[in-house]
Amino acid sequence: MAADPYETLGVKRDATQDDIRAAYRKLAKQLHPDLNPGDAKAEEKFKSVTAAYDLLGDPDKRARFDRGEIDASGAERPRERYYRDFHGAQAHEHPYGSTAGFSDFMDADDILSDLFARRQGGRTQFRVRGPDLHYRLEVEFLEAVNGATKRITLPDGATLDVTIPPGTRDGQILRLRGKGGVGIGGAEPGDALIEIGVRPHPYFSRRDDHIEIEVPITLREAVLGAKLDVPTPAGQVRMSVPMGANTGTRLRLRGKGVARPDGSRGDEYVTLKVVLPDKPDAELEEFARRWSGGESDNPRRHLESVT
Repeated sequence: MAADPYETLGVKRDATQDDIRAAYRKLAKQLHPDLNPGDAKAEEKFKSVTAAYDLLGDPDKRARFDRGEIDASGAERPRERYYRDFHGAQAHEHPYGSTAGFSDFMDADDILSDLFARRQGGRTQFRVRGPDLHYRLEVEFLEAVNGATKRITLPDGATLDVTIPPGTRDGQILRLRGKGGVGIGGAEPGDALIEIGVRPHPYFSRRDDHIEIEVPITLREAVLGAKLDVPTPAGQVRMSVPMGANTGTRLRLRGKGVARPDGSRGDEYVTLKVVLPDKPDAELEEFARRWSGGESDNPRRHLESVT
């Protein structure tokens, strides 16, 4: 039995969707296989966390889980029905009943012309276009940015390959023509409408067609400048850090963002964060004591007028 997804993500049942997203990002940073190579336990936990987010990160699935309609794995729970659900029900109470008679089928001429498209040999041929079928597909952040091919399993057990175009956005709906329900009387089939859900990335975030990332640098790199290998959706690139860089310094990597339909790409924006050593450094401490500029410089000047 799958674990409770709320417990897996460490959130309360009344958590907001933002709380759930933040909890997933935090755990993904800790457990991502790229950061724990060879650690089978971390990989297994990462899979559990991802499965929990697949459920709770989708408001519709979360609501169905909370109502008991699906279990923690996303599988349908059988609904119990009782005789009293049907016995003595009035026409308007029955799930298939209607007090409107046939009026709801005969309101408009266009409906009739669609259902009875043509007459052959004195016999009306019944033709109805197949219904559109709706699905939701969760993809990884980089799959949405770079493009991918994913396979979904339909309710009847058949599979459908879905091409994710580069630059696909969270909530975007892809239309696969002719992949929906079968038409009646030889009419054309409906379409498959695939709503894309993009999982958050531990380090990258997206703003329009641009990529954002925070990159830590050492004090030495900040003071003297450096050349760093920085991750982008397409792989590592070399970037120059200018001398005197500070926390919050924002650098741009042109053309390293999200692909656009016209073939161009957005940019990647790198925000620097100066990080001191994890362990005490006697040499650094001695330098700070001897550095006279450290006494005269006041980085909080802009706060003096705040009451």
